[in-house]
Amino acid sequence: MADKLTRADVERIAALARLNLSEQEVTLFVHQLGDILTYAEQLQRIDTSGVPPTAHIAVPSALGGWREDEPRPSLDRDVLLSQAPDADREKGLMKVPRVIGS
Repeated sequence: MADKLTRADVERIAALARLNLSEQEVTLFVHQLGDILTYAEQLQRIDTSGVPPTAHIAVPSALGGWREDEPRPSLDRDVLLSQAPDADREKGLMKVPRVIGS
């Protein structure tokens, strides 16, 4: 599969992703993406016929099973708000830095 990936392929992918790549980056990505595709091709050839399907990798039986959902006490709201920056104790809110968008 690595032999089949060309500079034109990488340049097309970069254009679709709206990336401006230098000549050195195109050359590097031809090799790196080719290696990734070769590895993925190897994984596809692995016989998994005897492996049962799972919803995710953290299987509860391997972790000792699911724990019971039990209510537990949480932090005291007044204590939390007294230590939070830019807190409005009357509304029970605090300001936090924006993490999504600008």
